[in-house]
Amino acid sequence: MVFQEINNTIDTIKNLTISTERKLELQPFIDFIQEKVSGGKNVNLNFICTHNSRRSHLSQVWAQVAAYYYNVKNVHCYSGGTEATAMFPMAAQTLASAGFHIVKLSEESNPVYSIKYAENEHPIIGFSKTYDNSFNPKSEFAAIMTCNNADVGCPFIPGADARIPVKYNDPKAFDNTPQQAEKYKERSNQIASEMLYVFSQIK
Repeated sequence: MVFQEINNTIDTIKNLTISTERKLELQPFIDFIQEKVSGGKNVNLNFICTHNSRRSHLSQVWAQVAAYYYNVKNVHCYSGGTEATAMFPMAAQTLASAGFHIVKLSEESNPVYSIKYAENEHPIIGFSKTYDNSFNPKSEFAAIMTCNNADVGCPFIPGADARIPVKYNDPKAFDNTPQQAEKYKERSNQIASEMLYVFSQIK
């Protein structure tokens, strides 16, 4: 089971409303996962945005947790960008506030994070990388486009079985403002609620 604090966060997030219009946008994502699950295949998901620093990491982490929470097996979540920068510290802090156990494994300009969500599950490894980095799958995956720039800038993702836009507004707009923590939490909760919805639909 997920850590108790994450479970408490999920209980709160489940009360968030997802519009009918947004559910329609999420349906191709649900369909991709369902098709793989029904065929007994691995579900490989690569969440892509421009810098692989905020939205793609939040999406990767919450999708992995949602799959575990709803006991959808063989789901492997990755993230990448059209360029590599660094996982933004506020993204890590936001996940820590939601109950994740986060350890910074390295101190270079693009640090590597261990992001743990349950006692006996392998932690998610978080660091900024391009979507085609050797860490990520080369084929049989869905490219989930989490921002406008990556969606427009990458009309073709080599090796992807599907390319599915699931876009989120960038909390970067609030960096170094009094609302930064609040807005990152708001975006994280939105992403979490939608990932939980998606995986709750899988039979």
